[in-house]
Amino acid sequence: MRVSSAARTTLSAAAPSQPTLKQGSSGAAVKTLQQALAKAGFSPGAADGQFGPKTAAAVKAFQSAKGLAADGIVGPKTWAKLNAAGSSTTGGSGPTLKQGQSGAPVTALQNRLNQLGFNAGAADGQFGPKTTAAVKAFQSSKGLVADGVVGPKTWNQLGITVSGTPTTPPSTGGVKGNSALANNARAVAMSMGGYSSQGKCATGVSRAIQNTYGIKVWGNGNQIDDNLPKNKFKQVNMSLADALKIPGLVLTWEKTSTRLGSIYGHTAITSGDGKSSYSDFVEQNTLAAGGRSGLKIFMPI
Repeated sequence: MRVSSAARTTLSAAAPSQPTLKQGSSGAAVKTLQQALAKAGFSPGAADGQFGPKTAAAVKAFQSAKGLAADGIVGPKTWAKLNAAGSSTTGGSGPTLKQGQSGAPVTALQNRLNQLGFNAGAADGQFGPKTTAAVKAFQSSKGLVADGVVGPKTWNQLGITVSGTPTTPPSTGGVKGNSALANNARAVAMSMGGYSSQGKCATGVSRAIQNTYGIKVWGNGNQIDDNLPKNKFKQVNMSLADALKIPGLVLTWEKTSTRLGSIYGHTAITSGDGKSSYSDFVEQNTLAAGGRSGLKIFMPI
């Protein structure tokens, strides 16, 4: 059966211009999606009409920022949010953000900064020093106070509206670590044992302290606590779980469950990720390591 030109026009007009899309889709609608994501501050990479992993990641970040289910599938609700974002040519809003926070709003901020040419690094949802530097550079370019805090005036200049509540690290009661010590400790651990203990925890910790402060600390795992210089370290009273959230604290145990550990104890330096610590190797879950006693925790001063 032949279809008239009028009928073809009617069928064409009825075809959806914003169909449901997901990874693996391709065509003009995907290119439209990619352009809308980029305009909203969620870079999907090149607008090439191919719905690949980068586009899927941008969709999920956009959905999270807009309070939608982050499934990576672009249906009516996601299209509606994209259309609303694209119709707003001025202004923007979002929660107050600052260094140390994390979550979907931070990802949206990082995507927008990167899109505008201010290098916030990977859009990983972690508001770290690189994101702070990008925020300050952006604020300076707009004549704002360059304090690195993203408030109403900064969101207005960024021109995107972001929803959601960032995650804020818990209070540490004034205990501060040292990221440089944590970074040096990781480097030493990876050079010595990687993820496997060599039985030389005190050597790893001593090397990290020397690389950071230029001082040598002698002793085995349960002696280092007495040999830490008092003008550089101070003992603090807190739980191991809280200590592991702060980078660069020194941990010492009097005894562990192994034969050598029952004699020499153990020592390590916190990574700050809430789980791992460094000595002569990277211990990926220090909280799960049982059979240790006599814990002491020291903060750099």
